[in-house]
Amino acid sequence: MGKSNSSRDWTQIYAIYGMDQWQTLVFLLFHAVFFSLLSLLFLLYFESIFHFFQAFLSSPGAARFAAGFSGVVTAISAVCLFFAAANFFYSAGPLHYDMAQRMVGSVNDWSTVKLALDVGCGRGILLNAVATQLKKTGSSGRVVGLDPSKRTTLSTLRTANMEGVGEYVTCREGDVRSLPFGDNYFDVVVSAVFVHTVGKEYGHRTVEAAAERTRVLGEMVRVLKPGGVGVLWDLLHVPEYVRRLQDLKMEDIRVSESVTAFMVGSHMVSFRKPSQHVVGPGEVRLDWRC
Repeated sequence: MGKSNSSRDWTQIYAIYGMDQWQTLVFLLFHAVFFSLLSLLFLLYFESIFHFFQAFLSSPGAARFAAGFSGVVTAISAVCLFFAAANFFYSAGPLHYDMAQRMVGSVNDWSTVKLALDVGCGRGILLNAVATQLKKTGSSGRVVGLDPSKRTTLSTLRTANMEGVGEYVTCREGDVRSLPFGDNYFDVVVSAVFVHTVGKEYGHRTVEAAAERTRVLGEMVRVLKPGGVGVLWDLLHVPEYVRRLQDLKMEDIRVSESVTAFMVGSHMVSFRKPSQHVVGPGEVRLDWRC
């Protein structure tokens, strides 16, 4: 898969795109600081804490072990929470930007692309990366960003203008489970850290949630032109996506190495829609609906 050939300072990324779910970062940092202070108290007042445990444990050795063990667990919790906050901060900005460049690089020829779709465009990091690539190649093409939230699409248009690619970008609100586009409409379809969120109201590991995610994949394939390329980067459920793409007879399915994002493994998956879908001898079908 293509590697990123472009880098950017994280301060620029956050200045333009801000951060989704900043409450999660605040939550992690608050608890990291809390456990840090708690572990410091264990260190400064160890003897008092030891005597506290001794009131419940008959053996001084057991009380000292309990106090020391509690202090160590508290300190380790603080370190883990700081690491989680740092990874979340990195994943939401610099990593997302880098993966967007890699996704764009996995499409061999942008000069022939007239229409591209970003499913779940969010803040527009991937959307604008696609638009920038279209601009670089001198293409007259456009990229459409689809998101369930109208408020998000409006803010995404602002980021496109800040990046100087506003004329290449169209944003609209829509249901990703039933894409508001005709069959075989786009040359390229992309999506970044979005599909795993579909169906979350059922719980990530339920059959209902899995059905919703595969439905979105089916819709992405449906609107993709024969010979078109799809690229998605997502968390947790990539093997499920690969099986679905295989069931839909996609070609050139490629999975990248694992990348830690938001404290879990993530992969980039690319595929190509074949020009013809052969169902049986002499029978050809171009209907990709689920």
